[in-house]
Amino acid sequence: MVKGFVKFTVGGVLLFSTAVSQAQEGKKPSPAEGFTLHVMAPHKFENGTVHGPYHHYCKPINPEIIQCLLFESTDQNALLTDVEYFVSKSVSRAHVPLKTWNKFYHDHEVEIATGRVQVLDLPEDKAKEIAAAAAKTDGIIFHLWPDGAKAPNGVVGHPQSVGHKHRKE
Repeated sequence: MVKGFVKFTVGGVLLFSTAVSQAQEGKKPSPAEGFTLHVMAPHKFENGTVHGPYHHYCKPINPEIIQCLLFESTDQNALLTDVEYFVSKSVSRAHVPLKTWNKFYHDHEVEIATGRVQVLDLPEDKAKEIAAAAAKTDGIIFHLWPDGAKAPNGVVGHPQSVGHKHRKE
C-alpha cells in the first residue's frame, strides 16, 4: 500500500517521484538507494582521447547537487569507474575560481548541445525535462579506475565532456 511520495526537484523541475510503501517505513533508506536517473555520455580524457560512452546512474541529493555513479556498461557487476557531480551553476560559479573551473568543470548545457548525451529509460518528454534541468548545472568528473587496469592505482583523473569550452568570466 502506498503511504506517500518522496519528490526530488532541481531548478524547479521534478526529476522523479518515488512511492514509499508502508513496508518500507520501518527501514531507513541508505545513501546508496535512489541512483535511478540513467544518462549516457562519452568523456574526453586529459590526453585528448575520447572514451565511453559511460553509463551515469544519478540521484539528486538536494536542489543544488545531483551525484552520479559511472560505469562502462550496464552489466550488474560492472566496475564503478567514475563519480560525477552535477552542481548548480549558481553554486559552482560563485564558489569555484575560474581557473579551477576551466580545468576540472564543464557546462552541461554545452555538453547537451553536442547531441552526445542521452537520458535513457524514460519517455521522451520526461527525458527532455531531465536534460533541461541538467543544463542548469556544471559537472565535475573524478575518474577512479584507469581503463584496462586490473586495480586502481590511486591516480584520480578529471575527464571533461566532449565539446568542453573554457569560460572567460
